[in-house]
Amino acid sequence: MNYKDYIASIDNYPIEGVIFRDITPLMQNGEAFKSACDELTDFAKEVGATVVVGPESRGFIFGCPVASNLSIGFIPVRKPNKLPRKTVSIKYDLEYGSNELHMHADSIHKGDKVLIIDDLLATGGTVDATIKLVEGMGGEVVGCGFLIELTDLKGRELLKNYRVKALMKY
Repeated sequence: MNYKDYIASIDNYPIEGVIFRDITPLMQNGEAFKSACDELTDFAKEVGATVVVGPESRGFIFGCPVASNLSIGFIPVRKPNKLPRKTVSIKYDLEYGSNELHMHADSIHKGDKVLIIDDLLATGGTVDATIKLVEGMGGEVVGCGFLIELTDLKGRELLKNYRVKALMKY
């Protein structure tokens, strides 16, 4: 399936000079959404994932169906003050500022084979921070799956030690 047929490109959003890749048309099409989730599920099987981790919020959209397809757990990665129990966290730098991610402290167990799923690989900062959280808790990151990769931002270079699958590239 050509997933690009289901992506809307919005010029100059959110700022001048940026082309925003809107995934909502793909999500609204049942066949395209299922196909994308099935491809990411196949990748999860290929890498032997025992748990799926997804950063909020779009990592939830694609990660939850993959975990459900395989009858394995899904672990959310959230912004500060969104998880109700004890968390582990990491701060990381962005191009214009910083961000912070949290996971429940008891969510990853030593030996878990973790597939990280998100909608977009750009600079790789969010997924790199997620990898550090997972590995710091004793999990093994076996792969990173994305709907879209923006190749000019070179996020894959940051993930050179991991298996990466992107369903489409811009």
